[in-house]
Amino acid sequence: MKNTVVNPENTKEDTKMPTPFSRTNPFQAKVLKNVNLNGAGSSKETRHIEFSLEGSGLSYVPGDALGIIPQNDPELVASILEEMKWDAEIVVTINKQDDTLPLKEALTTFFEITLLSRKILQQAAELTENEELKKLVLVENADQLKEYTYGRDLLDMLRDFGPWNASAQEMVSLLRKLTPRLYSIASSIAANPEEVHLTIGAVRYTSHGRERKGVCSVLCAERLPEGDTLPVFIQQNKHFSLPESQDKDIIMVGPGTGIAPFRSFIQERAVNKGTGKSWLFFGDQHAASDFLYQDEFEKYQKDGVLTKIDTAFSRDTEQKVYVQHKILENSKELFEWLENGAYFYICGDKDRMAKDVNSALTEVIEKEGGMTLEAAEAYLKDMQKQGRYQRDVY
Repeated sequence: MKNTVVNPENTKEDTKMPTPFSRTNPFQAKVLKNVNLNGAGSSKETRHIEFSLEGSGLSYVPGDALGIIPQNDPELVASILEEMKWDAEIVVTINKQDDTLPLKEALTTFFEITLLSRKILQQAAELTENEELKKLVLVENADQLKEYTYGRDLLDMLRDFGPWNASAQEMVSLLRKLTPRLYSIASSIAANPEEVHLTIGAVRYTSHGRERKGVCSVLCAERLPEGDTLPVFIQQNKHFSLPESQDKDIIMVGPGTGIAPFRSFIQERAVNKGTGKSWLFFGDQHAASDFLYQDEFEKYQKDGVLTKIDTAFSRDTEQKVYVQHKILENSKELFEWLENGAYFYICGDKDRMAKDVNSALTEVIEKEGGMTLEAAEAYLKDMQKQGRYQRDVY
């Protein structure tokens, strides 16, 4: 009898596992819900978005982030094409692999067009006779160059420094690739199987005479109806997570959209029936319109899942009150929690809030522990080493 030789290549092909979803192979997640969390009269727009992860095999733990591959604002793309009188359908090369796309699609889906850098302006100076730009990129004008790039985009540069001696290909070759945007996950998968929720504040502001929009946040606020899909992936965050033990106390400081991971923490604790106490500090502008997830958190407090909530609404009082003021007001009890091994978390604005909260926390430890400033700072450093002081700031 003749032996049949099986080609190992064929069997490999047949049992080939599908590629797992990741940053380079994102999952098209369907939007189940997209609502504005802010009430009437608010100056903010904060979207609560629920995505389906059904069929993705993706999972996450509280503290992780969701990456979104965004697209640029079609109005901005149209303005760039119009400014340069470019043909939207002309084909351009988009990367080193010589992949190509029609120009309009490349500007919408591939290139970063809302941010400028020193390098872009330096290279652009070679594509124009404009003396102002040639002067701006000189070494001695580094400060003015930095100032120009702040709050301006590609359209500003094209309008300010023409006429250009450049093809569409030469111009887009200066641009960087559009980067994914990362958002703290606002749900627990144990509480919401096959779903992931986000809390996204729409970024809109006026700068240099034009209205500016956050690439991803305004896409989510204005151009993402329920039923649509967005390419997403999970980004692990090993430095921001719940204590392994359910009986540890947690103190969470998350003003504005910084509340997102703490909704995830509390949902997880509710499902796992953790015995550790939890204390939430939340702040925003107005209690009536900006208390995000108020009903949910108040119910968790009633059910005993959330031990304490302290809020600071800065525009409701003559003197602006922020979360750091609430921390100082509760210094005695807060220090007792820390002495009993509580974990302390901060999520949100890196430049001001996180610094102010860090200072307030140091002050609490110094005062209530009867320590010098140096000793209080060492106490905090020690908490950090133990993983009991964690920050997710941006």
